[in-house]
Amino acid sequence: MQRRTFLGGTAAALSAAALPDVAMARSGEPEKVVVCTSAGRVAGARAGRLAVFRGVPFAQPPVGALRFASPRPPVHWDGVRDATKFAPPSFQAVLPGSSEDGLYANIWTPDTRGSRPVLVYIHGGGWKLGAGSLPTYDGAKLSERGDVVVVNFNYRLGPFGWGEHDDLTDDRTGSRGNWGLQDQVALLKWVKENAPVFGGDPSNITLVGTSAGGASTWQLSLLPELNGILRRIVPISACHVWNPANTLTPADSRVVYEAMARQFGTTVRGLRDVAAAKLQQAWDTIFGGDPTTRLVASGREYRGPIRDGRWLPGYDYESQTPAIPVLSIHTSTEGSFYTDSDSPQPDPRPVPTTDAELKVRVREFLAKGAAQVTDAQVNDCVAAYRAAAAADGLPGTPLSIWTEVWGDGLFRYQIVRLAERHVRRRHAPLYLMEFAHPVRPPFAGTPHEATSKFLFGTHGLPENRAKFGDGPLERTVSDTFVDFVASFAHTGVPRAAAAPAWPAFTTDRHNTMILGGDAVARVAETPKLRQLRYWDDAGWVPRT
Repeated sequence: MQRRTFLGGTAAALSAAALPDVAMARSGEPEKVVVCTSAGRVAGARAGRLAVFRGVPFAQPPVGALRFASPRPPVHWDGVRDATKFAPPSFQAVLPGSSEDGLYANIWTPDTRGSRPVLVYIHGGGWKLGAGSLPTYDGAKLSERGDVVVVNFNYRLGPFGWGEHDDLTDDRTGSRGNWGLQDQVALLKWVKENAPVFGGDPSNITLVGTSAGGASTWQLSLLPELNGILRRIVPISACHVWNPANTLTPADSRVVYEAMARQFGTTVRGLRDVAAAKLQQAWDTIFGGDPTTRLVASGREYRGPIRDGRWLPGYDYESQTPAIPVLSIHTSTEGSFYTDSDSPQPDPRPVPTTDAELKVRVREFLAKGAAQVTDAQVNDCVAAYRAAAAADGLPGTPLSIWTEVWGDGLFRYQIVRLAERHVRRRHAPLYLMEFAHPVRPPFAGTPHEATSKFLFGTHGLPENRAKFGDGPLERTVSDTFVDFVASFAHTGVPRAAAAPAWPAFTTDRHNTMILGGDAVARVAETPKLRQLRYWDDAGWVPRT
């Protein structure tokens, strides 16, 4: 059975991504809005108070000779290109209709005149799934309520986006991998050039991303060539990259591409001629099953950017922090995305209820980030989390412990520790948020990727409503979330009418905005810091 683990979104939501939502004129035809981009004119559609442009190319299709090549600027076209329908998502295993020809952007704007802040959103999906066209990421509410231009887009995924090999070196740029990260850079440069025609301010671009996209948000802010393009960033539930959990080493990447080439009886360069579906299947086979039995030891959970010295000069834990203002967000139980009843990583076993079952699950989790896991490591992890739960008055059930270990080890530890590093080393402010609005029973906690439903105000969509709710409280939480992010984009300080003043995170006080629940918003010390102390000395996730 093919593995379905990913960060954000579902196959069902992806299938709905092709459904456009356009305002209709009395004639029954969409009310068109035409602007002239750097590559030619496009016709979007009026949707209520907004103008919406879908499927606007920001790069040439990365197909044929351009597979495994740096993105090229789009070719100029004559006439007016229709921009009322989403383009296909970038090629991925679970979605029929996805395509290598997927480098397109979608734009929501209150008015093509004016000069508003621009919010660029990078979707998550474990570097292998997802699309800007997902209904959950519809930018209408964020654009209208926040008075901002919202841009989201697709980038290359899986073997087409996140590997490297010397034989795939681009003759023009000298780059040999991290094509998905290069696509994100190309998109930001395209936005800088084209923001004015959509009513955006090219000098005020805020980059937002969730999960894999949150990691990219942080990484892109450190690239010198984007200095002067990014003004602020909002990394949400960032899956910060480290080896071996969620990246391949350059050596292992070479092994993988050479193994695929042998399988198809060709060279690494010849992989450009292999059908996309066959190449994807070969990649998925190599990374299927137990990570302890695979061809390579790295990339054990996800295959994100490779530390190539160019597009990813260093892992986040060993690099400087962004020199621009940061609004960093995580959820209160990141791990419930994986341990709850609707986990995208289905497990036929019931949830752990005994100490022995808990230790089996913790061992399996630790194996995602270490080639060998000892009994002592498992016992120490469980004991530390039990002690922290008892000290903080938190549930100590096996399911709760398992959930917290998942969320902290993969997400929250580095998020909080990098926030602490940022305020020690940088003058730019950092604001920290814990999103804590609980999902509805029978679901539990506030899982990874819960944030997107409230940031975009799409919690009430049919595919989201049962889990995330659509009552007055949910709408207030969503409004407050939008206000925080939009005001940050406008002024650099997050504010909302339904929330108290939000002080910056400092070395003296771990000021954290807790968003969600009956109180809607409150400021407190960062919760559950005691749990994070285990990872400081565990030698598993790199110490930050």
